[in-house]
Amino acid sequence: MINQLYDTSMSLLTDLYQLTMAYGYWKSGKAEQEAVFNLYFRKHPFQGGFTVACGLSSVIEYLQEYRFNEEDLSYIASLTGGDGKQLFDDGFIDYLRKLELQCSIDAIPEGTVVFPNEPLLRIQGPILQCQLLETPLLNLINFQSLVATKAARMRLIAKDDALLEFGLRRAQGPDGGVTASRAAYIGGFDATSNVLAGKLYDIPVKGTHAHSWVMSFDNELEAFETYAKHMPNNVTLLVDTYDSLNGVRHAVEVGKQLRANGHDLSGIRLDSGDLAYLSIEARKILDEAGFEKTSIVASNDLDEYIMDSLKIQGAKINVWGIGTKLVTAFDQPALGGVFKLAAIRADSGEWDYKLKLSEQAIKVSTPGIQQVRRFRDASGFVSDMIFNTETPLIGKATMVDPYDFTKNRSFEESVHYEDLLVPVFAKGQLIYKLPSVHDTRKRSQEQLARFYKGIKRFVNPHTYPVGLEKDLFDLKTNLIFKLRAGNEA
Repeated sequence: MINQLYDTSMSLLTDLYQLTMAYGYWKSGKAEQEAVFNLYFRKHPFQGGFTVACGLSSVIEYLQEYRFNEEDLSYIASLTGGDGKQLFDDGFIDYLRKLELQCSIDAIPEGTVVFPNEPLLRIQGPILQCQLLETPLLNLINFQSLVATKAARMRLIAKDDALLEFGLRRAQGPDGGVTASRAAYIGGFDATSNVLAGKLYDIPVKGTHAHSWVMSFDNELEAFETYAKHMPNNVTLLVDTYDSLNGVRHAVEVGKQLRANGHDLSGIRLDSGDLAYLSIEARKILDEAGFEKTSIVASNDLDEYIMDSLKIQGAKINVWGIGTKLVTAFDQPALGGVFKLAAIRADSGEWDYKLKLSEQAIKVSTPGIQQVRRFRDASGFVSDMIFNTETPLIGKATMVDPYDFTKNRSFEESVHYEDLLVPVFAKGQLIYKLPSVHDTRKRSQEQLARFYKGIKRFVNPHTYPVGLEKDLFDLKTNLIFKLRAGNEA
């Protein structure tokens, strides 16, 4: 079944209600009406102050192969309604058979640091097609952005230490494991234990042996010696199978044998116990034996908070192996991205702007053909402004906080900026050159370095200024009043 899953069309990777709405658009003659949707999230994950955008590569791959094959169509045709009759008529099935994506998509590049309510993707095209893309695009962006953000938080703590992703065995299925490995690398990890991810994405792979290797021999020293004999250029020894510090001493013995044969002891790994104390004592043993460059690797359900605590305690760890709490985004397993209609082309040819109302201010969507302008000065990035591309920005731009209209700031035309959304697909054709995963990883680190350090705090992080350009703010406000008045009538 797994092989069948990954060797099939992925066009049915969607919710049924996307198909039922598509059917409704088709039946009512609205299928080709031009619309604009924005994909964004409302809150940072992990109670943090930033998020790292990730998943665009998967989006591109998915859209390039998007089509309904005969097996897909046969399955859709077999679906029935509450009365037991065919849910979709044959004309709609034939429409899907001939469907070719004509959507234009602009996106914020992977590795970019992003903030709530900023469109990560803007999808424009026939409303039926845009609607069909909602679920898969959210699926591809939400999880990978979540893991990339978790990884970036761990990189902030690790500083120059090496970070290794060890999460495949605990990941949510094969796809969850592979995509998490890529997202972790983009977020700042150095390597993965996941060999398939290494092959698919050109991510460095690392790994040596487990406890079972040691346990399969009569004693620990024999296990270490045998491993070093057969793989002398990859010797990091797991020392906590029986007694961690005695294991370090055994590793030193093997390290001396390695040096006699022109090799060296790369590292020792601690996977249990008091990692602060054991790493300090292990460092003493290694250094006294002349193995000052041998790394101390730590694992055992680590996350950024435990890493921070260990560093405060003076732990001598310089390589961190992290699995479960990274690839499952253990403390917040979902980003909560949404996909909202922002505009639809009226019969007159003008845009009819759309907005979702809610009793919760955070859930009121923003209308418009949105773009994000990021302003910067000599110190780094200072503010992001969401604006409507249909309203030209001439001269000084004023930005309003959508949750407190008394807060606003203005930017002169001379202020340096970049517009974050870039064209990716034009009417279904890919026009974007995807950077390498290594360049994307580099981008995420460069981006974080250019933000005020307060947004990178784990406790009560600084809120980076993001607001609506004044004309867009006014458009949203007027539309709210109009819709509320209309619904009360």
